[in-house]
Amino acid sequence: MHRLRTTVSRLRPLTAAQTAQSRSPHRTLVTKGGLRTFQPARHLNTSVAAEPFLNGTSTNYVEEMYYAWLENPRNVHKSWDVFFRNANAGAPPGLAYQSPPPLSGTSQGLPSVQALVGAQPNVEKLVEDHLAVQSLIRAYQVRGHHIAKLDPLDISCVDFDDAPTDRITSGDQVTFSLYKERLCDLAAGGLYGLAESDLDNVFRLPTTTFIGGNESALPLREIIRRLEMAYCQHIGVEFMFINDVEQCQWIRQKFETPGVMQFSLEEKRTLLARMIRSTRFEEFLQRKWSSEKRFGLEGCESLIPALKTIIDKSSQSGVENVIMGMPHRGRLNVLANVIRKELEQIFCQFESKLEAADEGSGDVKYHLGMYHKRMNRVSDRQITLSLMANPSHLEAVDPVVQGKTKAEQFYCGDTEGKRVMSILLHGDAAFAGQGIVYETFHLSDLPSYTTHGTVHVVVNNQIGFTTDPRMARSSPYPTDVARVVNAPIFHVNADDPEAVMYVCNVAAEWRNTFHKDVVVDLVCYRRNGHNEMDEPMFTQPLMYKQIKKQKGVLKMFAEKLITEGVVTTQAYEEEVAQYDKICEEAYTRSKDEKILHIKHWLDSPWPEFFKLDGQPKTMSCPPTGISEEELGHIGNIAASVPVEDFTIHGGLSRILKGRANMVGQRVCDWALGEYMAFGSLLKEGIHVRLSGQDVERGTFSHRHHVLHDQNVDKRICIPMNYISPDQAPYTVCNSSLSEYGVLGFELGFAMASPNALVLWEAQFGDFHNTAQCIIDQFISSGQAKWVRQNGIVLLLPHGMEGMGPEHSSARPERFLQMCNDDPDVFPKLSEDFAVRQLYDCNWIVVNCSTPANFFHVLRRQILQPFRKPLIVFTPKSLLRHPEAKSSFDDMLPDTNFKRIIPDDGPAAVSPEEVKRVVFCTGKIYYELTRERKNRGLDDSVAVVRIEQLSPFPFDLVKAEADLYANADLVWCQEEHKNQGYYDYVKPRIRTTIGRSRPVWYAGREPAAAPATGNKQTHLTELQRLLDTAFDLEAFSGHV
Repeated sequence: MHRLRTTVSRLRPLTAAQTAQSRSPHRTLVTKGGLRTFQPARHLNTSVAAEPFLNGTSTNYVEEMYYAWLENPRNVHKSWDVFFRNANAGAPPGLAYQSPPPLSGTSQGLPSVQALVGAQPNVEKLVEDHLAVQSLIRAYQVRGHHIAKLDPLDISCVDFDDAPTDRITSGDQVTFSLYKERLCDLAAGGLYGLAESDLDNVFRLPTTTFIGGNESALPLREIIRRLEMAYCQHIGVEFMFINDVEQCQWIRQKFETPGVMQFSLEEKRTLLARMIRSTRFEEFLQRKWSSEKRFGLEGCESLIPALKTIIDKSSQSGVENVIMGMPHRGRLNVLANVIRKELEQIFCQFESKLEAADEGSGDVKYHLGMYHKRMNRVSDRQITLSLMANPSHLEAVDPVVQGKTKAEQFYCGDTEGKRVMSILLHGDAAFAGQGIVYETFHLSDLPSYTTHGTVHVVVNNQIGFTTDPRMARSSPYPTDVARVVNAPIFHVNADDPEAVMYVCNVAAEWRNTFHKDVVVDLVCYRRNGHNEMDEPMFTQPLMYKQIKKQKGVLKMFAEKLITEGVVTTQAYEEEVAQYDKICEEAYTRSKDEKILHIKHWLDSPWPEFFKLDGQPKTMSCPPTGISEEELGHIGNIAASVPVEDFTIHGGLSRILKGRANMVGQRVCDWALGEYMAFGSLLKEGIHVRLSGQDVERGTFSHRHHVLHDQNVDKRICIPMNYISPDQAPYTVCNSSLSEYGVLGFELGFAMASPNALVLWEAQFGDFHNTAQCIIDQFISSGQAKWVRQNGIVLLLPHGMEGMGPEHSSARPERFLQMCNDDPDVFPKLSEDFAVRQLYDCNWIVVNCSTPANFFHVLRRQILQPFRKPLIVFTPKSLLRHPEAKSSFDDMLPDTNFKRIIPDDGPAAVSPEEVKRVVFCTGKIYYELTRERKNRGLDDSVAVVRIEQLSPFPFDLVKAEADLYANADLVWCQEEHKNQGYYDYVKPRIRTTIGRSRPVWYAGREPAAAPATGNKQTHLTELQRLLDTAFDLEAFSGHV
């Protein structure tokens, strides 16, 4: 190999013929700015005799001079500057050198100066051309997806233009006119100064592209062709907004490397078999139940091989558990061909005569979930698949899936997301339109919420029910929301199964490599209407005329593989017939099914928690108290900083000292009662997770479960994790400013295991209304619809304290309205009545007035033999109320949660003398007792607290009413009459007493807003309701 290199060939454009010349390795030069790499130089065949100073002994010197000149022409002598400029300008050997000007400054130096000036435009043109090529490459990387052929129907493009652009295919010759048209579509800069004559010039490729493969330079014509192949065919790659260079390079390599999308014969046959199953399943359902709603997958049959590819690739990477959420379209197909639910179980769902075996309402077949563990044939590993049940409320299941995924990762110690992952399916209209998608994305990288990457698959059938994309979103793509978290977006034409398979492989590999979200946008169509009975021609006539002409993807793909010789026509037809036979046999078996078991569709089974038949192992709940020693120990932890050299805030020191004093006096306030409940459960091995806005400190600065070092940034201490060496971990985490997303997440977390206390606290109680969908569709009715128990706890700060309409009411009337007990039927009493009531209810609603009762209800949530959602209306002013404290005696062994707290004052001594019983709940109790004392009515008026509102304590309320047989019965509340508890409580108290006495009302008048914003009005209203409660003649003469 020649050692000599000429500088002339370094920057001059090369013709295509010169690219065959040999190359030498890259050379690295160290400069002030760091390492600089120079591209390989080409050898010059011209004799060196014309430049006698360019001989073997001077080569190193000349090269060093050249590198120095490249950095800055002033680094070298003027004669070298002239030589290098002339050589780059195209001067032949022998003429590039000009003798330096003499010291006298005579005119001999003028020709060199003129040569220098004359060479300058050529150098600039050379640099401009290379920059133009780099700009061209970047234009394809940034905007190539805009002109890719993504729409199978070929009727729309991402800019909502009616005329999609033509594309360059692998066999096309790149002509200047076509190139010019394409480039104008891609870049505002037009042609970047390139001309038709440049098409055959060879340009060195930048390091930001992989289109060259093993070649470092290509003719412009070939550069364009390869960019078209990478970015403008059936795959559109949207990734250049990502601000991580390594991730961008990784994606470029996956899509730009020549010949990267190659599949083996076996992979193609597997893909065909999956397409057959996906397509023939829908066709079978259509033949058998043509008039039934099933929300079939026709038009996007490649979804099934897409999901199976993601699962296969993830399983090969070590994933053992995949949790999925999806809307109704294609759900039955996913259950059959991805989860592998028995076909006869699916088919019998269409039978209207089946008798339901389980309690509850059940749900339609396209909302049901499933849990299945099986062998993955591709990876030869066991994998657990679960598809979450969900309501019709699109995208509502997203945070629920993420929460369950996080929980499964937590319980198996998967801190990096390598063993458990989530896949979320979306519709195009919902992905763009539903805000919960955005909320869920923003949980994706938060420490206590990340699931280390989710694969999102959008079934983009380019229509939302009857709404066109241009009316459904303001962005070009339905997937643009994913850009906020730097998730790459892979758009793919769903009528090209091989492109779909490749994209899904890359998506799974991305998730396994970077553990970040990724989106696959399956651009497809919907062959039928919104459901099989809907007529789409009303609203999309042109689209559906095209769809009727569209050949099915299976037929197109089968023809392609037969043409390629991958399969024979006979083999294809046999495969189709074999799957049809499987469906027919399952259909025959399904006719033998007489009973519909909803529990066969359970997405989150707890086999160790229940008996084999799914029933509780017992119908009793043990006492929820703990020992004096344990109370003291947990209290001391709550009052201490268990880390050395940790400086806490001075105000916090006073709070901890106050806790220590309470422990010494054997009493606890609200914060300490919560501490006792959490700490004792952790000591028993029960994981506790508390989440919500500002929960670490507490909205009202009462909790302080996370201590911050005042001198060291980000150094924290969580004393709750220092209770016992073998305790369960405690998670307390401030959430993002989201209710819908975070409550859904915590619901999913609670779904994974019954052996955890999972709590979500609203910053103020009424903030739950932005999460109403989760409350209505999942928490209230989840067990009835899906036979799925859940023990999530909602802590909702509630109380009328003059803080205005928005920070007062947690809207208890809404929760009580959704309770499923009958107000007109007095239940049959039994020994286990209290527990059985809990078992039969859809959720538990409490408003505790003492820290001890709050402590007990939290512990009961875990100790009872089943799981029910718990709604707690928590106090605000009671957090520091001097009377709202509990003795340790109320929390010792053999103590329990008190469903009602009877009056224990003078009134209870002589109940026959009592003239009025005031029933109430929550903090109003303390206002009532203070007013009663001031009025001297302690022996005339009894105040009874109903702590558990639902299920309603019929037995205990009856006992109190019977005890005070001569008294008026009054329900007192601080809420307005059309709000709060009155409408719920009144008919139940009336049923309890056999309607023998009226139940009077003492409280605020009906109103539209929950509370007044005027402090004086608030106090006036409060005094008025207290006057009514204690005016023993207030209801005289009333009927």
